[in-house]
Amino acid sequence: MQLLDWASKQLGYRFADPALLEQALTHRSAGSPHNERLEFLGDAVLGMVIAEALYRSQPDVSEGGLSRLRAGLVRRDTLAAVARDIGLGDRLLLGSGELRTGGQQRSSILGNALESLFGALYLDGGFVAARGVIHRLFDARLAAVSPADAERKDPKTRLQEHLQAQGLIPPEYEVTSVSGPAHRQHFRVSCRMQALALECSGSGSSRRMAEQNAAAAALEALDQGGNRSTERGT
Repeated sequence: MQLLDWASKQLGYRFADPALLEQALTHRSAGSPHNERLEFLGDAVLGMVIAEALYRSQPDVSEGGLSRLRAGLVRRDTLAAVARDIGLGDRLLLGSGELRTGGQQRSSILGNALESLFGALYLDGGFVAARGVIHRLFDARLAAVSPADAERKDPKTRLQEHLQAQGLIPPEYEVTSVSGPAHRQHFRVSCRMQALALECSGSGSSRRMAEQNAAAAALEALDQGGNRSTERGT
């Protein structure tokens, strides 16, 4: 009943089948049935709902721009932030090892569980019910999206396009260090451009973020003549 009450309050939806809700919140470390298959389904449902919302709200944005906007809204860090907003981590069923290492606050686990929740919603109440909950959780973020965001390519894309325009091979990214506890890791990544004899680095709370920061540092170095190493981090 506590899980049902939590879901009713945070999602605005009451599950008819409590077993689906429990499965959506069960990590594989806690046994079966776990939430990985629901995650697969929920990822598709979320992508469809966000794509539809962007299609309707951004009529002047191109296909590529819509794809970039959707990627920003469904990426792991965004999903984890939404999961934290509704206190999802406190409701997860985790194995003892994940509990000891702070799995209930790990972004990957939170994001996957949120997608699993959407999959369970779809099975329990259909697409209309799932869409209603997704809008409840994402409408503020959807409202903050602007057409300018759609045309703002991420640093990795801009760096690759810059090098390709000069006939150079794409940069190579390598994780050089990972520090911190499992639920709060910090990554450092190098970005090597062999043809330019240039190497830059970046850091962040995820590998993706560290790579983007490394690419941003590389673009900055190229703007300044490309004759020195630089680093950017968060």
